[in-house]
Amino acid sequence: MNHRPVADLLGSAVALALVCLASSSALADYPIASHRYLADPGSLVYDGRVYLYASNDDDNDVGGGYAMHSFVCVSSSDLKNWTDHGIVLQVPPDATWAQYSWAPSALERDGTFYLYFGNNASSVGVASSDSPTSEFKDAKGSALVDSSTPGASGTDIWLFDPGAFIDDDGQGYLAFGGNGANNGRIIKLGSDLVSVSGSAVSVSTTNFFEAAFLFKRNNIYYFAYSTDSASGQRIDYQMSSSPMSGYTYGGVIGGQPPNNNNNNHASEFEYNGQWYHAYHNRYVATQAGISTTYRRNLALEVLNFDGDGKIQEVTYTTDGVPQVGHLDPYTRVEAETTNAQSGIETGKCSEGGMDVTEIDNGDWIRLRGVDFGTAGANSFTASVASSSGGGSIELRLDSDTGTLIGTCDVPNTGGDQSWQTVTCDVSGATGVKDLYLKFTGGGFNFDYWQFTGGDGGSGGTGGAAGQGGAAQAGGDAGTSAGGVAGSSQGGADSRGGRPGSGGALSNGGTANNGGSMSSGGALSNGGSMSNGGSLPGTGGIVSAGGALNSGGLAAIGGGANIPAGGASAGTSSTEASSKSDSGCGCRVVGRQTNSTHAVFGAFALLALGSFRRRSRGRSGPS
Repeated sequence: MNHRPVADLLGSAVALALVCLASSSALADYPIASHRYLADPGSLVYDGRVYLYASNDDDNDVGGGYAMHSFVCVSSSDLKNWTDHGIVLQVPPDATWAQYSWAPSALERDGTFYLYFGNNASSVGVASSDSPTSEFKDAKGSALVDSSTPGASGTDIWLFDPGAFIDDDGQGYLAFGGNGANNGRIIKLGSDLVSVSGSAVSVSTTNFFEAAFLFKRNNIYYFAYSTDSASGQRIDYQMSSSPMSGYTYGGVIGGQPPNNNNNNHASEFEYNGQWYHAYHNRYVATQAGISTTYRRNLALEVLNFDGDGKIQEVTYTTDGVPQVGHLDPYTRVEAETTNAQSGIETGKCSEGGMDVTEIDNGDWIRLRGVDFGTAGANSFTASVASSSGGGSIELRLDSDTGTLIGTCDVPNTGGDQSWQTVTCDVSGATGVKDLYLKFTGGGFNFDYWQFTGGDGGSGGTGGAAGQGGAAQAGGDAGTSAGGVAGSSQGGADSRGGRPGSGGALSNGGTANNGGSMSSGGALSNGGSMSNGGSLPGTGGIVSAGGALNSGGLAAIGGGANIPAGGASAGTSSTEASSKSDSGCGCRVVGRQTNSTHAVFGAFALLALGSFRRRSRGRSGPS
């Protein structure tokens, strides 16, 4: 457990208060899952849900380099509320030949799910599972792509950042590569999706740097990628009528995102007839007042096309992604489903999946667009666990101080993982509202919740159950106009659980567009070579402290650090996350509270209350 010095807490709290007061109260489509630091989103649409697989920046020391050893999955059916499924792959336990898991890309075929990942910049691996949210294991026993792969070699080429794609005829492809205009590659995947076929081909790409990604729309193939630092580290794209040849420059998908000013990584996907652009920025770390280089967070934007297939450049917004349907409160919703939050953590639940844990007085969760229907709810049930009792869950509408519609007391259940359902009466909950679950007293854990009564609401879906969750009966579809059909699937699958709407968007105000970043260190500007002989820096920001590790780290291209000789990246720091193998997604270092309702004095006190708690725990190994 790491505690920040009192002076640091005071300074950070005041700075956080000033930043948030200077922001507007607009809701944000970043960050997704503000209680976690996640990056490099790989997208998968499956069975009515969007799954984002992300590099786990909680594995990184705040000032110590990219050391990601695990992937986290979050999912949503309405693109406003996201469910945290926790760690779905961790190396080396789940792939013994690999030391790192960077920048995932996902595919699904016939009920099997595949995750492709970079082992640092030296090779690409693949893992598989029969669930989108759990137990991915090495599918090959060795690297899928490395320097011995035909066509993969190049001048100082980085073999990482896989972008996997299955064409309409079932043929799979894998894009990868980095560090030079001629270092983009595409290779065919074998029919088993865990082997390669033939030789990789070079894709000569304007200002190509990294983050290769393939997708297809209306018979046009798109090779998207991050440009080099000289070109602003944008996400650009090329177009072709063939998946492996004939690419020509198309334009810009999105410039450097707000609150980023560093490496850029994205994936594009279609959901319910609309295209989207998933990416990362550094909003959460910026708001927390910590070094931002190694602490990224997920974000989402709408993607549109011209009639000729050209992509309209993304305009980053603070609330530009419409909610797809509404959340149905009359089906089971996982507690780790959030649109915004203040102070929560998530961890593995003894009942399967994840739960919300270490709740403190005043913490809250917001769910966006909850449809209680015209008749309204009359009761609320929650699964809770506590070794002390004395806490409660307040149910409020539209703000954390809004109309109180019910209060559920939490008793001593006999242990932090000894689960018991509690129920309370509800009145005044009708129509479509934002729901706040505000916690008083604290000291308990929270697994899932559900309302009863009313006319079934919108018939949307609740939060998806995590892996290993108990079977739940499917809820009836609601009858209120404007909703989408409710889902009753997933109850029998202990690892899949119920599809749901998820959640974790911050309401902490608008981004500091163009604002200064909390880099904490000097630009490497082609500077130091590591002792191990790794690549020289080319524009990456060295985080607080500035010093490179003795093991041989050098910033390469916007902060993508490559440990020499496969050494573990990062050194210890006074702000380093505590280490555990629990799979817990614990609190953000110097957590943001996301409340837009406080005045300066109250917000400063709230910020102090946030900073007094421990630094966010590491989900991966040391």
